[in-house]
Amino acid sequence: MKNNSAIETKILPTVEALGYELWACIYLTQGQQSVLRITIDSEKGITLADCERVSRQISALLDVETPLLGRYNLEVSSPGLDRPLIKEKHFQRYVGHNVRVFTHTPIDNQRKFKGFLQSVRVVGIVLNQNGKEVVLTWDNILRANVLPEMNK
Repeated sequence: MKNNSAIETKILPTVEALGYELWACIYLTQGQQSVLRITIDSEKGITLADCERVSRQISALLDVETPLLGRYNLEVSSPGLDRPLIKEKHFQRYVGHNVRVFTHTPIDNQRKFKGFLQSVRVVGIVLNQNGKEVVLTWDNILRANVLPEMNK
């Protein structure tokens, strides 16, 4: 799995022209079959019709531009309630929310962290985990996502 900046650069203007934010662009190669996962977002939320609209436009663009080699499946979706935090700007947007973070290497014998995203710094993020500040560096963050807040 990898972020594909060449593909992202090609599709970004189309996604933005349609009125959406490109949340993620991930190209997975699995043997002879590959998958291009495009995640879009909008302040109004994302509907199935939004995903279909972006899918049609991106598919047409990639058919012409052909940056991908071989056959691939195109998937377009919303980030969902437990949206992944991939870019620094995603973390900045969710300061003040509860998040879950998995690290590459353990910190005090722990690789899974849940806590309140306190701040974003140049070196990484600061979580408040049960009253204790934990600094997680960018290079050690394997994956992270927002913990959905259910209204009571």
